Amino acid sequence: QVQLVESGGGLVQAGGSLRLSCAASGNIFRINAMGWYRQAPGNQRELVATFTTGGSTNYADSVKGRFTISRDNAKNTVYLQMNSLKPEDTAVYYCNALVGDTTPFKQWEYWGQGTQVTVSS
Repeated sequence: QVQLVESGGGLVQAGGSLRLSCAASGNIFRINAMGWYRQAPGNQRELVATFTTGGSTNYADSVKGRFTISRDNAKNTVYLQMNSLKPEDTAVYYCNALVGDTTPFKQWEYWGQGTQVTVSS
């Protein structure tokens, strides 16, 4: 029903920057929340940064001051600007969205396929 496509990952040296993009498409009535998670090998998937339903932002403590989430509502797109990257930021970064439909109080969670971010020492 809904597809999330991430882009912008790649290789970067410590201290460098990357900008990730996630575009949502398909049967979208309403996006209630949208943001980024990441998963390193052997680790749980963790929240990086999100926009909540109310429009507030939520950042992991480990990325505060370095990462910035932004969005273009008209394009159903969310971005993640990552600065001062550290090797511990290396992970697959996944876009996440909570998408509502015409049924009241109903929403569905979708995930993108992920984009690899590798930060070298």
